[in-house]
This record gives sequence, C-alpha cells and structure tokens, in this order.
Amino acid sequence: MAEGQLAHISVGEMKSYFLYSMRCSWLRSEAENEIMHQDLVPLCAADIQEQLRKRFAYLSGGRGQDGSPVITFPDYPAFSEIPDKEFQNVMTYLTSIPSLQDAGIGFILVIDRRQDKWTSVKASVLRIAASFPANLQLVLVLRPTGFFQRTLSDIAFRFNRDDFKMKVPVIMLSSVPELHGYIDKSQLTEDLGGTLDYCHSRWLCHRTAIESFALMVKQTAQMLQSFGTELAETELPNDVPSTSSVLSVHTEKKDKAKEDLRLALREGRGILESLQEPPAEGTVQGVNQDQLDSQATVQRLLAQLHETEAAFDEFWAKHQQKLQQCLCLRHFEQGFREVKAALDAVSQKVVSFTDIGNSLAHVEHLLKDLASFEEKSSVAVERARALALEGDGLIDNKHYAVDSIRPKCEELRHLCGQFSAEISRRRGLLSKALELHSLLETSMKWCDEGIYLLASQPVDKCQSQDGAEAALQEIEKFLETGAEYKIRELNKIYKEYESILNPDLMEHVQKVFQKQESMQEMFHRRQASLKKLAAKQTRPVQPVAPRPEALTKSPCPSPGAWRGPENYGSEGSALRRGPYRRAKSEASESRQGRGSSTGDEEESLAILRRHVMNELLDTERAYVEELLCVLEGYAAEMDNPLMAHLISTGLHSKKSVLFGNMEEIYHFHNRIFLRELENCIDCPELVGRCFLERMEDFQIYEKYCQNKPRSESLWRQCSDSPFFQECQRKLDHKLSLDSYLLKPVQRITKYQLLLKEMLKYSRNCEGAEDLQEALSSILGILKAVNDSMHLIAITGYDGNLGDLGKLLMQGSFSVWTDHKKGHTKVKELARFKPMQRHLFLHEKAVLFCKKREENGEGYEKAPSYSYKQSLNMTAVGITENVKGDAKKFEIWYNSREEVYIIQAPTPEIKAAWVSEIRKVLTSQLQACREASQHRALEHSHSLPLPTPASTSPSRGNMRNTKKLEERKTDSLSLEGYVSATLSKPAEKGKGWSKASHSLEAPEDDGGWSSAEEPINSSDAEEDGGVGPKQLVPGKYTVVMDDDKGEPNTLNMRSGDVVEVVEEGTEGLWYVRDLTSSKEGWVPASSLCVLLGKSSSAQCLNSSESSPGSAVLSNSSSCSEGCPVTFDLHA
Repeated sequence: MAEGQLAHISVGEMKSYFLYSMRCSWLRSEAENEIMHQDLVPLCAADIQEQLRKRFAYLSGGRGQDGSPVITFPDYPAFSEIPDKEFQNVMTYLTSIPSLQDAGIGFILVIDRRQDKWTSVKASVLRIAASFPANLQLVLVLRPTGFFQRTLSDIAFRFNRDDFKMKVPVIMLSSVPELHGYIDKSQLTEDLGGTLDYCHSRWLCHRTAIESFALMVKQTAQMLQSFGTELAETELPNDVPSTSSVLSVHTEKKDKAKEDLRLALREGRGILESLQEPPAEGTVQGVNQDQLDSQATVQRLLAQLHETEAAFDEFWAKHQQKLQQCLCLRHFEQGFREVKAALDAVSQKVVSFTDIGNSLAHVEHLLKDLASFEEKSSVAVERARALALEGDGLIDNKHYAVDSIRPKCEELRHLCGQFSAEISRRRGLLSKALELHSLLETSMKWCDEGIYLLASQPVDKCQSQDGAEAALQEIEKFLETGAEYKIRELNKIYKEYESILNPDLMEHVQKVFQKQESMQEMFHRRQASLKKLAAKQTRPVQPVAPRPEALTKSPCPSPGAWRGPENYGSEGSALRRGPYRRAKSEASESRQGRGSSTGDEEESLAILRRHVMNELLDTERAYVEELLCVLEGYAAEMDNPLMAHLISTGLHSKKSVLFGNMEEIYHFHNRIFLRELENCIDCPELVGRCFLERMEDFQIYEKYCQNKPRSESLWRQCSDSPFFQECQRKLDHKLSLDSYLLKPVQRITKYQLLLKEMLKYSRNCEGAEDLQEALSSILGILKAVNDSMHLIAITGYDGNLGDLGKLLMQGSFSVWTDHKKGHTKVKELARFKPMQRHLFLHEKAVLFCKKREENGEGYEKAPSYSYKQSLNMTAVGITENVKGDAKKFEIWYNSREEVYIIQAPTPEIKAAWVSEIRKVLTSQLQACREASQHRALEHSHSLPLPTPASTSPSRGNMRNTKKLEERKTDSLSLEGYVSATLSKPAEKGKGWSKASHSLEAPEDDGGWSSAEEPINSSDAEEDGGVGPKQLVPGKYTVVMDDDKGEPNTLNMRSGDVVEVVEEGTEGLWYVRDLTSSKEGWVPASSLCVLLGKSSSAQCLNSSESSPGSAVLSNSSSCSEGCPVTFDLHA
C-alpha cells in the first residue's frame, strides 16, 4: 500500500463485523418482541404503575384447562369509578404479557362480585365486554351471595339475557366450588379458594425490573451496533498524532461499551436470581407459567448479551490490531522520511567533497574531516539500518501494508550501501592523493636539500684537487639517494594517478618534475667543473657557488609557494564570527531649569510633547510594517516551494540564522507595545509607564543582537542569491534585505533618544519620574546588549562564563604586573612595559583578555578577545590610589603575591571600576562576617580544654569563651582591628586559585596599613622567625622532632603539617596535626621551637591552596575560607 493510501477493511474483519452486527440486531429484536411487544403495545409497567397498584384486575399466572390465561377481577367497590382511560390501559397491558401463542387461545375472565349488588355486576360485565382488547374464551361471574341479591340476580339475568349477549358465553356462578369446576384450584389464588401463590406487589416489582432490563438491553444493543458501524467505517489517518488520537478515542469508547455490557449482564443476573427465589413456606403450588416465561425470557436475553459480547470482543480485537498496525506504519513512514532526508543530506554532502587537496598536510586534513564526517553520519546510517530491520519485523508479523513497507526497506538499504560506497570511494581518492603528495613533497625536499648542498660547498676549498674530489664525492653520494625520491617517468605518474589528477595538480607535478630536472642539470654542471679541477690542470679553475638570487629565480617554486596560505578549512567549517559592536555613541543632554513657567510656556511644552509622541507612534507603526514586510516578503518565501529553485545551497535551513528572533520582536510590538503606546496619545508624558511595564519584554533584543554577527556573515555569503533579488523586486524595495535586518538594532537605540526628548519637555509633569526611570532602564538594556556582544567574542575560556555571575563592567586598560616570586629582571621590565588588556568584571571573578581586531566588513570587523587569565574575587584586594597617576589603581591577588597595576583611560572610568569592585568585595565581606560569627560560636562550645594542675577546667573554659566572644565582637567592626578567626580546610577547585591565608598588608602608600598589629605587615612575616608573640592561627610545617614528650600535650614529628587553631590559657595553643590526625594543647615556647622559622602555610603556592584571609585596601576582599584580616588606612 502506498504511503498515504487508506487501508480497506479486511475479509476477516468484515466477517467479524457482520457477525457482531447480526448479534446486536437479534439482541434488540429479542428485547422488543419477546418482552414488551413494542411494535404493538407501547406500554410498560412503569408507565401505569399507579393504575396497576389499584388491583382492580390482575394476571395471576393461572391457566385454564386448555392453557388459556386467567385474568381476575377481584371485588373492587369503586370499580365503576375507574376512568375509562385507566381501565383501557390496564386491560391492554395485562393482555400483552402472555406469549402470543397463549394469548391466541383466548383469555378466561373471573369476575368476583360476591360482595356486590346486582346493578354493579351488570355494569361491570357490560363494561368489560365492551372494552376488552383481546380474545375472550369464557367469562365466569361469581354473583352476589346475599339472599335478596342472589334472587334478584337470577330473575334479572333471565329477563336481561339479551343484554349479555357476547361473543363468548357468560356463566353466572353461585359459589366458589362451582368455579373450581371450570378452573382447577391450583390455577386460582387463595381468595378464590385456590392454592396459587400470588403477591401483587411482588409481581409488579418483577414486571418493572424485567421491562427496565429489556429497555437497557435494547439501548445497549443499539449503542453496540452504532459503535460497531463507526469502527467499521473509520478511515485510517495518515500521520502519527491522528492515528494515536483515533486509537485512544476508540479504546475509550470500547471501554465504555464494555462497561455498559457488564452493567446489563449484572442487572439481568440479579433479576433472574429474584425470579428463581423459592416460594414462601407453606405454599403447595410451585412456580406458575408466567413466572417460568419471565425466567426464560431473562435467560434468553442474558445468553444473547453474552454472545453479543463475544462477537464484540472478536470484532474489537481485529479493529484494534488494524489501528495498532496503522500506528506502527505511520511511525515507520515518519521515521523513513526523517532518515531518508538525513541520508540524502549526508549523501549530497559527501558527493560535494570533490577537493583532493593541494598539499600533503591538506590531504591529511581532508582525511581527518572525512573520518569525522563518517563518524557523525554513522548515526543516520545506523538509524536507517535499524528502521529497515523494524520494517522487516512488520512484514514478518503479517502487516496489512506489506506492499508499502518492503520497498522502503529496500530503499533504505540501498541508500546506506550507496553512502558507504561513496565514502569508500572518497577515502580511496584521498589515499591516492596522499600517496602522490607524499611523493611530490619528498621529491621537493630532496631537490631543496640538493640545492642547499650546492650552495653550501665552500668555493675556496673546491679550488684544490683534494677539495674538488671531496666535493665531487659528496655530490655523487647525494645523487645516489635520489633513486627512491625522484620522479622518473611523468607518463607513469599520470597513468597511475589518473583518477585524482586535475589541472592544478597536474601542473604541480610538472613543476616538481621540472625542478627536479633543473636541479639535476645543476648537479651535472657542478660535477663537470669539479672533475676538471680534480684533473690537476696547470691553470686552476675557480668554481662559483650559485648565488642566493639565482635560487630565488628558480623556475620550480617551493611547495609552500605553490600551496599558498595555509589557512584553508575543511567542508562545513564555521566562519569566524566577530562580536557585534555598536558604533554609535550617545550624546548627553542637559537642560537648565527655568525660573518661572507661564501659560504660554506650558502650552508650548505640551505641543512639543505631542510632537515627540507623534514621532514615536509614526516611527513605531512604520517599524512594525517594515518587520511584517520582511517576514512575509523574505522569511515566509524561504518556505515557498515555488521559490525553492532560487535559494542557494548556503541558505538551506538557515532562516533562523538570517532572521534571528525577528518574528518574536514583531509579535511583541504589533500585539502589545504599539497598542499601549496608542493609549497614551492624549497623555504623552505618561508614556514612560509603557516602557517600564514592558521592560522585561525588551530583553528579546539581546538575543537578536547576539545573533546579528551570524546573520551578517550569512548575508555576505549569499547576498547575490537570485532569491533575494526576486523578493526585493516583488516588494519593490529600493534597499536590500541587510538594511531591513538592521532595523531592530536601530530601533532599540532610537527609544532612548525619544525618551530623552520627552523627558526634556516633561520635567514638571506627572510622569517625569517614570520617564527618567524608563530612560535609565533602556540605557541599561543597551549596556547589557553591548556587554553581551563583548562576552560572546571571548575565545579560549574553558569554563562556563555563566558560572562567573552577572557581568558588571568591561573595558580596555593598560596593565603592569608585579609578582613577588618572579625573576628580578622580569619584575623590573614589567614596570615599564604595560600590556593592553580588556577586563571583564563579574560578580565572582575578573577576566583579563587580549583584544584582537579582526579584518573584514560590518560585524566581522568587530574585535574578539583572547582569554589570558582570571582572578577569583574572593582572593582579590584593591588599592585605590597609586602614586604619580590619578588614573591608576591596583588589583592584587593572594595577599600581594600577584599585583596588577591598572591604568584606566580617564579618572572617571577608574572611579567607576573601583566603586564597583568595592561593592562586590563589601557584599562578600558581609557574608563572610556572618559565617565567621556562626563558626566562632560553634567552635567555642566544641574545643577540648587544657587541664594543667594550677588551673581549673571551668576557669580556662571561661577565659577561652571570653576571648572568642571578644574576637567575634571585633569582627563586626571595619575600623582598626585584626581578626584571627578559625579557618576551615581548603577546597581544591578548578580554574581559579583559592584565597591565601597571608596576613600581610600592601606596601604602596595607596594601600591600607595598621600600627597596632605589627604581625600583620608583610615585613614582619618576611623578616623573622615565629616567636611566642608572633604565633597566629594557620598551617605550619614542623622542622624538628618533639623529644620532650610532656604529658597532656601533643607530640609532633619533623615534617608534620600542623594547624595552629586557638590560643588557650597559661600560654597553651590548641594544635591539630594534619599528618597524624591528632590534636591537643602545646605550650607556646615548645611550639615556637618545633616550628622554628617555618613560614605559615598561609602563603599560597602552585600546588596547594588553603583557606585564609585577604586584605582590604580602600575596599574589601573576602576569601572563601572566611577568616579575614583588614588593615585600615588612617
């Protein structure tokens, strides 16, 4: 079956549907004919339930001797008052209950009037005779039993016999025993002296239930038949979503139908159980004929329901199988389309690989590209093979669309084989090219070496006989090596490499061969000269070495000269994208406030505001129309099949690259922003609110601007496409598409100019604050867009720029570096030679990049930035002022191990950067204080206490806690203090160095210093050892063994790395031995000896970083470890 063709119902499904439909028809017929005779009597017990409850007549189920149904009219005093309509309904309903066969025999009426008068008897008989709707066989009347009434009835009956002339005999009975002569006692109820068990209310309940069940069966049969017809007439959809939807809807309807069937079966079984209940105790008679008929009817209906359910299940199974097969087919067809498109694309791509390379390196590069392309294409190939196997599975499972599936499987295998063959052919050609270029380059190299040999032979030595002989031997030895490097026969080369030879390559082979021949000719001439010198001629001949000028004029150029520049790229290589850089700068405007404002001034300002508003609206409407024109005239036409032949290959599937998110911008302006601007036409000064309420929506321009370089590059490649020319002709545009692609960039910059104008004329108006805020927000968006354009131009950064936090500032600076551990000459040289760096300040790091201007046009001329290094802001400090230049400031790292002197273009830019860095460090400092407070408080409760004999534990604990509380209190202040809080173990990170634990202060005058704590100066740390007064918390290396082994103290060994945590009482320090994982209290004097002149591990090296402190100079710096040291500037 061809794709898209509707599947016809199968023979098996047709048979099952026919059987199922027949079952439904029989079920409905059974419910109608055998229960309620709906074609004759449209009455149900539920319809005349109140009339039946009066019991003026009932069908007890008794039968006459010939099987005639017996209808009893009991003594009912108000019989004459029954309306004719009610009487007729009851008679009609009672005569419809027996089967048609029994009713055809005729009914026997038993009229009990023993307690009545003759006049009533006469009226009753006449009424019944006149309106009985069925055949009558016999009428038995029990006349009144009173003496007077009985005598009266005898006389009246004789005289009025003609009035009772009926089609059947009417027999007047004087007593019940006479009645038993006509009807057996077993067929009469107890009130007529019989033994028949009859309860009118029970009979009425059963009749109502049976008829309700019959109606349910009829409705169920109609529903099933209708549902079956719907399933049989369903046309199979041609796509996966529609097929899934049809399968889901049909399954849901099937479940509903099955539930209705189960309800009907449950109802029928309940009625049958009720009918089959044994008679009450004490009754002799069993089940009467009417009850047996009711039971048989319900049983037949239940049987029909079961058969219908089985037929429905069989039909549904076949229908469901067909739908599931259809869904599998649609999935297969969808996968086939996708896989075929992918295979066609890769096949077309590999066919387009015609380049065989122009050098050995180029061919090797092409082979790598081919291998990479084959690896990427293997996904499509493997998917195609898997899909073909899936199709084989469908065929094996006897799918109804085998004729459609099998050709597709064969086509997939053919495409896979064709692609593999093309890859192999392409690899064979490149291998041949690699072999030829290897031969050519080897020959070229041999020629170059030979020419160099000739040029390097010393002329003066060759003038002697021995020197000439030596040079001659050297030449002969070199020529012997040429056997394996030389190209011997051009024709043989042409024949062997005929499949890859193109005019350029053939020309290259010829040039190499010519160079080889020229070089050999030079060797032959040199050999001839040297042989003459070696022959001891009386007149020496002075050979001349070839001059370098001669070499440069050689007819055979070097391989590099033939190959051209080495900046070729493989197929599919991406173009370099320069960042988008806005060239237009904003001019600041200022306006002097007027001393007074008259009515004329206010009116003129209002006119100016309306003028600005009109300009805003007019330009907005024109902007929206231009966007729509581009989207309909260019973007939509790229999907037009009639224009497909005009679209160049470079434009295929590139609509999103060319137009970016222009459609999103158009919908925002057309549906939202333009309408809101139009609402402000009467109050222009309130237009600022429109901008503020939609400021988040303007972020879409950032995405558009970031895509602009790619769009610009694609336009330059394909601007001469006939497609664009045809679209421009249809639109009657004077400008080409690139002018319109620039419209969104121009528009977002236009808003701030219009807002400035509106603000100029609205200084004293209600919406002035909103206008000012809107202007600031628009400028912020422009800055964010500009910054993002610079960010996407950063190259060489391995991490994720998003992890660095928000970009706060960026700009170009002159940078000097000064590192403590650097070489002296490097340090001195660095002070005089600045580097030009572009800095990006993020919340978590500052990046140093080198700006590289690109050659090109438009956005490709924008700069790119090569990443050089980054500094983690948790380990950074700043010095605001550097002597001699108001534009300089310092950024230092790891407590001045690395110092970067930054020179801004202007003092204002410097001030802005210093202010922003100060904000970042201050926010880090605040977070660090809170964490330090929390840890100090916890640590004060967790440290073990020293227990010397002279000091009670409680006293020492109080002193330690007091000291911790003092430090915690001091850390809350920013002025003139030194904090020595606990440190936590270092976390080794990737990319940035962690903050050091150095306690030194900056050395320049612009930094901060402290006269109160000499331990915090860099000089104090560099000059001396560690004395008792100089111990500070930190990490150290033990330089000698602890041989004393004092009790209650920590024993340490040389080489152990220890952490000095906290000073206790009586000159004891709490120390952790990180090597042995032990901890305890150590006397300060012993600790100083053990540590000797070991410097604190707080100084960061290249292999290990530890948490520590940083120094805040005119700002703040906070490490990740949170212990902080501040030297405040006086």
